[in-house]
Amino acid sequence: MKKYAFNDITLMQYIFLIAGIQLGIGLLQLPRELAERAGTDGWIAIVIGFVIATCSSLMIIQVMKRHPEGTLFDLLKRYVGKWAGQAAAVVTALYFAFFSYTIMVRAVLFVRSWILPKTPDIVMLILLAVPSYLVARGGVRVLGRYAELVFYITLWMPFFYLLSLRESNWLYLLPLFKEGLQPILLAVKPALFAFLGFEVAFLLYPFLKSKQYASQGIIVANTLALLVYLHVTVTCNVFYSPDTITHFNEPSVNVLKTMEFRFIERLEIVFLAFFVIIISTTWLPGMYFTVFSINWMFGREDHRKLLQWLMLLFVTSMFFVKPSFNKTDKWIEVVNLLGICFGYLFPYVLWLYVWIHDRVQWRRRGT
Repeated sequence: MKKYAFNDITLMQYIFLIAGIQLGIGLLQLPRELAERAGTDGWIAIVIGFVIATCSSLMIIQVMKRHPEGTLFDLLKRYVGKWAGQAAAVVTALYFAFFSYTIMVRAVLFVRSWILPKTPDIVMLILLAVPSYLVARGGVRVLGRYAELVFYITLWMPFFYLLSLRESNWLYLLPLFKEGLQPILLAVKPALFAFLGFEVAFLLYPFLKSKQYASQGIIVANTLALLVYLHVTVTCNVFYSPDTITHFNEPSVNVLKTMEFRFIERLEIVFLAFFVIIISTTWLPGMYFTVFSINWMFGREDHRKLLQWLMLLFVTSMFFVKPSFNKTDKWIEVVNLLGICFGYLFPYVLWLYVWIHDRVQWRRRGT
């Protein structure tokens, strides 16, 4: 019997889970970060980041095919030893805990600066923590359904950005490679950070029903993130001048302030509320896989009580941590550095080890 069959997910849920994690904070700030490094050529860095992220994603799938019914921890336990699985579970739990906490706090700061400036941070975190627990306690299957639902209810949002093109200047994008290749290569770094999230495939793979389509699914997830990032970045680049876009912290939200309708005055407020829903598909899987990793170490299956403690820890931390954009920027830098090691470097190292291990075992059996 499959170990994780009780909570398996469909291919579509698998795709939207990965794409949802990728479309986190980068959706709001990526256009500015790219413009600061490469100007209007920043969209080229997104394409380069997509290629690198897709290669690393496919390497994860190739590694997980060696032990299809288990997670990364089960694979390491089989190939290296029990201690390796335990160590990986600890590191992964810490990574996803810090990752989800950073994204939640960042979402609180966005809401406070745009919608509720006088509401205490701890109150907003509680308002986010309660529904987050109700969703995450259902496990991977519920998270997959939630990610799929969020995709469908936010499918209308990119079309509103097309309205800004009436006042845009496409000549801002020309000529290509204005300052050479070096600025674009420097902009690849934030682009790689924006595509982080595919590393969750290390833990999602055994839950997938149709594992033969895992590679195609992760390519589709990366492509969805690519299309969204390109759409938002190009729209901001042709709407703002190359010098103006860097003056806005979240240009993808500011561009909406120019749109007005008779039935609504501040469209960006409505969009920001939906942006928070999109960002929730980033921190929710992080929360779940934090407690999943801890439960794996102790051989437990019920994650609800541990999830309650995690939520309580997040909320009480607000009494001691006074979050700010500058402080969370430093946290995001740490998360990104860990993500580069975990998502972009570790799959190749693990694949090489597994390949050598299997070759050695094959030769031993041959003799």
